[in-house]
Amino acid sequence: MSKLNELKKQLRPGAVYRRADLLPWSKAVDRHLKQLVEDGTLVKLSGGVYACPKRTRFGIAPADDEKLVETFLKDHRFLLTSPNAYNALGVGSTQLYNETVVYNHKRHGCFTLGRRAYDFRMKPHFPAKLSEEFLLVDLVDNLDRLAEDKPSLLEGVRKKAEDVDPRALARAVRDYGGLKARKFFEPLLAGENLAHAQ
Repeated sequence: MSKLNELKKQLRPGAVYRRADLLPWSKAVDRHLKQLVEDGTLVKLSGGVYACPKRTRFGIAPADDEKLVETFLKDHRFLLTSPNAYNALGVGSTQLYNETVVYNHKRHGCFTLGRRAYDFRMKPHFPAKLSEEFLLVDLVDNLDRLAEDKPSLLEGVRKKAEDVDPRALARAVRDYGGLKARKFFEPLLAGENLAHAQ
């Protein structure tokens, strides 16, 4: 069996690889990568990142976001989100954005991986998964990036803040909030604390 075919046997459909991941199976990794891309076994997503396409009856399935971002970052600590997530809060945001935001500890900037654009934003702290409280805080911090009417969005956030667990919201503001979110939520949370004290 040729060295190229031996390498092909190691590749798993749907997986994402860095050049370094293939070194154990190839002594001529750059030549083999070139051949694998030419024959369609691998698809180059960005410098040094390749996907082994998963073929379905509808055609080639795109690489899984989580696998793709983890391979690109060489780190499993990240949070995938999008401004579209705010629409589920019921605060008045309805726009659809073609944008995936990646909160992480290593990279900052917009990168195209495959045919998809990712906005990598370095953030010291973010939760393991999305919650309503985190999204409310995140919306206020990212208000200037949104296309909707800002005063009515903030009014929607103010009303929604009354419906969520005040302790969870206070934690989200403390742990993840930037200056804008802290300034916006502090008076609301202070009012909540007074109500509980009475």
